[in-house]
Amino acid sequence: MNGAESLVHTLLKGGVDVCFTNPGTSEMHFVAALDKIEGMRCILCLFEGVVSGAADGYARMTGKPAATLLHLGPGLGNALANLHNAKKARSPIVNVVGEHATYHIQYNTPLTSDIAGIARPVSHWVKSAPDAASVGPFGAEAIAAARTAPGQIATLILPADTAWGDNAVVGTVPAIPEREAVDGKSIEEAAAALKGGQALLLLGAGALFEAPLEAAGTIAAATGCNVMAEGMNTRLQRGAGRLPINRIPYPVPQALEVLKPYRRIVLVGAGRPAGFFAYPGMPSLLAPEGCEIITLARPEHDCAAALAALADAVGAKRGTAKLQTLARPPRPTGAITLDSIAAAIGALLPENAIVADESVTTGRGFYPLTAGAPAHDWLQNRGGSIGLGVPLATGAAVACPDRKVVCLEGDGSGMYTLQALWTQARENLDVTTLVFANRSYNILKGELANVGAGNPGPRAHDMLTLDRPTLDWVDIAASMGVEAEKAHDADELCRAFERGLAVKGPYLVEVVI
Repeated sequence: MNGAESLVHTLLKGGVDVCFTNPGTSEMHFVAALDKIEGMRCILCLFEGVVSGAADGYARMTGKPAATLLHLGPGLGNALANLHNAKKARSPIVNVVGEHATYHIQYNTPLTSDIAGIARPVSHWVKSAPDAASVGPFGAEAIAAARTAPGQIATLILPADTAWGDNAVVGTVPAIPEREAVDGKSIEEAAAALKGGQALLLLGAGALFEAPLEAAGTIAAATGCNVMAEGMNTRLQRGAGRLPINRIPYPVPQALEVLKPYRRIVLVGAGRPAGFFAYPGMPSLLAPEGCEIITLARPEHDCAAALAALADAVGAKRGTAKLQTLARPPRPTGAITLDSIAAAIGALLPENAIVADESVTTGRGFYPLTAGAPAHDWLQNRGGSIGLGVPLATGAAVACPDRKVVCLEGDGSGMYTLQALWTQARENLDVTTLVFANRSYNILKGELANVGAGNPGPRAHDMLTLDRPTLDWVDIAASMGVEAEKAHDADELCRAFERGLAVKGPYLVEVVI
């Protein structure tokens, strides 16, 4: 058994049975091993940013890592933006990065690079196998690192000669530590803070699933506190039968106003509220001055258990949470507006859907009109590096083939990783994508003013618009093998969205704004 074969066996033994790939010469023995050994689903992606984004989506929906296969330092470099997003989302991923043979690195050939140096900023664990015998055990370590709460990124560097070398062994994944429990003192402090009035329970990480959300609702009923989520969330379960929950707004003035009433904020899996960016004359921290911040549970804690314990501490009663009723908006008619788009999604979103949201400025107001849709999961871009939406939807569809995935994508963001459409077509993944074509990086127009840089002139305007030539997403999708159509008004949007939802496979609607 060679090193590559030992790694495949180790991955399968450790429960890693999906590999998103973009291989090169140095990885050919691993490719051959993936072909030879049954059990691994291998999914080709045409750009490494799709590889890493798809692995993120898969991890969010399964709670376990996929493997990625990347070619040397440049291939890893191409994957970095969505690995950054995955790290912020706390998604478990095992990267396998090919390297030149150990004896060849000294010659500094064109693709030689510092792979470990490239990997470290987006990895919690990085090791390079020195020989074939170490490949399997290192692979087992990588799986254990990735599965360590709340989810980590592990990068295993695989030199070519360690992959083809013999006398390799299959690694055994060490025991994964249980999530750390919250201590009684923290629970008492949080309970006291919430009972005092003017209090907010701010949720993130593992606190945004149906059961812990309901527990949060009973805490709110018992104490009078409010419940909110962070602005960008890894996975939020919402819709009919679940606790309705709003997020901290992205614009700093709105966030400051929303948080202004609170004198105590209790964090469960969430971080201290802060603006995405710094702006002249505005604070970085969003809580009002003098507001007490109490951390009940960090992301690595068992957030669901922490909320259950807190509910007991405040005397909360089961069945008292005010859950969302089924309340779809009417199908919109007339012009395409931000509200009519939200209404179309809310009116038609199927039960148990997975929403991968990179709608950016278009989607900031989607929550109110989609809150009463049937129960669904909502995934967001935690790391803020655009180009995640379509790959994220791709990975979610691989993870959950029995569920409809709806991707909400801005046209500028979508252009970063549009190759994911090809993978959706090749794998016949059940994804309906709405591309919001406002022909610009619309968020940056607002940011130009927000940072005090003045009104954009012609040259600045050219750097923020997507015209000359105008992108045609129907043609782009068709070239990738995905059926697509345009919607110019709300009636067309509803009909096109319905057609896309009825298809068992990929479908794209370009929403012309």
